[in-house]
Amino acid sequence: MKTRSELTDIPMNSTYQDGLCAEVAIVGAGAAGLYSAWRLATDGGLPGSQVQLFEMDDRIGGRLESVTLPGMDVVGELGGMRYMPSQAIVATLIEQVFSHALESVPFPMDDNAHLFAFLRKQYLRADAWKRAQARGDRQLTRYMLNEADIGYSADQLFNKVVYEVLTADPWFNARYADKVKHYGAYDYTFELNAEDWSRIKPQLRYCFAGPYQDALVNELGFWNMLKDRVGQEGYNFLADAGGYYSNTINWNAAEALPYMVGDFSNAGTEYKTVAGGYDGIAYALADAYLAEPGACIWRENQLLGFTRSSKPGYRYTLHFLNRPGRAPWAVHANSVVLAMPRRALELLAQDSFFFRNEELQRNLAAVIPEPAYNILMGFEQPWWQQSFGAQSGHAITDLPLRQCYYFGADPSNSHSLLLGSYNDMRATPFWQVLARHPERFTPRATALVAPLQLEGLQNVQASQRMVNEVMKELRELHGSGVSIPDPYITWFKDWSADPYGGGYHAWQAGYTVDRVMPFMRKPDRAEAIHIAGEAYSNQQGWVEGAFCVAERMLQEHYGLRRPQWLDPRYHLGY
Repeated sequence: MKTRSELTDIPMNSTYQDGLCAEVAIVGAGAAGLYSAWRLATDGGLPGSQVQLFEMDDRIGGRLESVTLPGMDVVGELGGMRYMPSQAIVATLIEQVFSHALESVPFPMDDNAHLFAFLRKQYLRADAWKRAQARGDRQLTRYMLNEADIGYSADQLFNKVVYEVLTADPWFNARYADKVKHYGAYDYTFELNAEDWSRIKPQLRYCFAGPYQDALVNELGFWNMLKDRVGQEGYNFLADAGGYYSNTINWNAAEALPYMVGDFSNAGTEYKTVAGGYDGIAYALADAYLAEPGACIWRENQLLGFTRSSKPGYRYTLHFLNRPGRAPWAVHANSVVLAMPRRALELLAQDSFFFRNEELQRNLAAVIPEPAYNILMGFEQPWWQQSFGAQSGHAITDLPLRQCYYFGADPSNSHSLLLGSYNDMRATPFWQVLARHPERFTPRATALVAPLQLEGLQNVQASQRMVNEVMKELRELHGSGVSIPDPYITWFKDWSADPYGGGYHAWQAGYTVDRVMPFMRKPDRAEAIHIAGEAYSNQQGWVEGAFCVAERMLQEHYGLRRPQWLDPRYHLGY
């Protein structure tokens, strides 16, 4: 097993080579770009020298970024944190293909009995609903829920809505009734696999009297549907207590159904991560790609746009800016993979032959970029362990803070790590103003952290005002009985900034996703230009979504066979 320093020590090229030629140019060294480069260079019949990878940033991984703060051997996640065993590509890569370099470990969630919810100034343990149900009672909250919905936790109420919408449609019942079950007062199970959902989502209708009767569910927004089923107060409860505003925005309701019951509202969902940091999967892919002769990751080189090539034997010329030298340069290629999210695509020159395509412009807008801020905080003591026994897991609140994650303490000392604010969507404007304040938080030395170790970290600190507000909200969330000291260091990340535009994406209502996804993988049938990544996938917000889109693209448009290590029955999406 490789150490983190060994894994991340990969050679990258921050210079440029004007006139470079390659068969395939891949732009974006996030999950989709790295996966595509690795597969093409190892299984695509091309030498590494003919598959070149370009990255605007000085690091790889895209929206995967694992960091270690001074004074502790605890990894903090600024971006993607975890995967599910059901996500076959990422799980198999970590647990089999790259098992020599990566170690899969459980993602710590702890027991709900130790975790908090603070909603409308009401303090609750996260297991309050289950405990009340075990007593034959209904847990009351300060939300004026419909009588039939009182006593349900947010997860259970999400499941109830999904179950009712599915089983109200005669078309669904005729085909899948045996795959969903309601047992007991609050419990539901869904045994629908990804292939089932792919058939259900375009066909499902909303079969309830009212303004949306008989509408296709993929024409409805999730907010529209939730309000119709549980009322606006029920919607507010789900948005607040569910932890993520992004889950309950008015995105495509048909896409929301499997997302919620498969990823977020299933109490039995198992999560895993990578020892030493989840971005280890990105570095393992990069290492395997770079092992091929001539393979290269051109970091700190920004794609500005591309044109048809005048160089004989090549179809396209890509125009880059080398950021360290501020030098423009050109690359010639016969095919291009734009492994980029929506905002990064929009930042490219839009007057090219490729983007002068009305259908492409319409489908670029098929997804909603979802802004997200993360603030890591280092403490000298794991106060959450000492005060209320939580070893890991998270707390949820309707305060702008939204969530905090207890990442744990260094096993060899007391220094510990907290994700102090994990907020998204409508909570982000609150923090945006505070983030812009020029006074940065000043890291301080501790008994285990020398001043020298803090040098060079000022540029990643949150603003002092933001830290002050986070601490105020953390103390309100946990109550006066929990003493919370000030942090000695922070690390702030704004995923809404260019070129990302958001931490994750969601499908717009009204789009037929089963048509848009294959279109985006090759927007112009006459061109060898492809778009891949999490944004236009069937598992948005997950690394697996990026991998599935890339794998479909490679099989469809580069002639690669499904890899032997991937279950032949695994569904890659539309």
